[in-house]
Amino acid sequence: MKIEQSLSALSLKGSLLLLTLLLCGNGLVAQQDGQADRERWLQYLDQLARPVLKNLAEDRLKEYMPVELAPGIDNKAHRTQVAYLEAFGRTLSGIAPWLQLEGGQPSEVALRAQFRAWTLKAIANAVNPEAKDYLLWKGGQPLVDASFFALGLVRAPWIWENLDDTTRERVVSVLLTTRDVMPVYSNWILFSAMVEAFFCRYDLPYDPVRIEYALRTFDAQWYTGDGMYADGMDFRMDYYNSYVIQPYMQAILAVLQGKGKKYEWVSNDFAKISRRYAELQERFIHIDGSFPVVGRSIVYRGGAFQHLADMALRKKLPDSLHPAQVRSALTAVIRKTSESSSTFNAEGWLTIGLYGTQPALSDFYITTGSLYLCSAILLPLGLPETDEFWQGGYKPWTAVKIWSGENVGADHALDIK
Repeated sequence: MKIEQSLSALSLKGSLLLLTLLLCGNGLVAQQDGQADRERWLQYLDQLARPVLKNLAEDRLKEYMPVELAPGIDNKAHRTQVAYLEAFGRTLSGIAPWLQLEGGQPSEVALRAQFRAWTLKAIANAVNPEAKDYLLWKGGQPLVDASFFALGLVRAPWIWENLDDTTRERVVSVLLTTRDVMPVYSNWILFSAMVEAFFCRYDLPYDPVRIEYALRTFDAQWYTGDGMYADGMDFRMDYYNSYVIQPYMQAILAVLQGKGKKYEWVSNDFAKISRRYAELQERFIHIDGSFPVVGRSIVYRGGAFQHLADMALRKKLPDSLHPAQVRSALTAVIRKTSESSSTFNAEGWLTIGLYGTQPALSDFYITTGSLYLCSAILLPLGLPETDEFWQGGYKPWTAVKIWSGENVGADHALDIK
């Protein structure tokens, strides 16, 4: 009763501060400035990526990485083999913008230098048929994760520029093998398109039809309205607009724009669609950093917010979302999805689950490697510490504002017709 009386006597700003302090006392959120947040993100990056990249660089990923499989796994032998490419491709795609960045605090520069060295050696082993850690590049699931690998190379030109000639030739060779796969009529058509976008980005022969087909299909057939696309012929309420669809479309369109290709028939509407979906994603984040547990692949943890993170990285957030507000919200997601003592096993590898170890939440295709898509939430680390995203103190996001009593404006659907 005393707390309620105190809240009624305080200004709205004071009420928000008091609520946040109360939440902090319950371990729900923690207010930090941008530099403290960045340090927390870098710690998370190191925790996630070090086991994958260090071991692959030392040609011992298959020796040391445990492969946990979903209880209902559909093809144990194949899924086990491809799990290593899953872990590598997904990790690389998430940390690539940070690897591309220059400068920063001395400790961050040193950490980046180490990860750059590991990345170059990891790629060399991953594509070398004589290496113990030569990865599985042929087949259906390998197309998926070869595309994440290709996305990482698109996001970080530094990597491609610093690979030796032999490794470059081998990268091209393994990515060409993915053309043998007929993608499922779903978000998978973007996997094929991403591989071709990689070839296009680095002035290699590419198949424009695979790119055109994917973009036209999503633009003309699968947009459902209010900032979301269907994943195939039917709409499903899940996070695949963020796991794959919209970040892939952003990356592919950026490559084509850089090559002078004209895709206004996609990009004009897509700019509005992607901003609207960013608004929705920000509203999905609860005051404690949790979010609705809906749809398949939920064990990708913070990967559910790849789109929001990508929009922040590209500086394309809608005017309704302040960058520091998004930073605070994503920091809360990172904290929530990593705070359980069973998120990582004793050796530092991710376990299957959303909040700790929860294998029953997994789908039939989930392995330990699949989980590393959670690195996608780290994309804004590709922004320098001087960027607005990292500047200033904690800034409440929409859920915090509303549930503290702030008079927030109403939300409205997007109509692009």
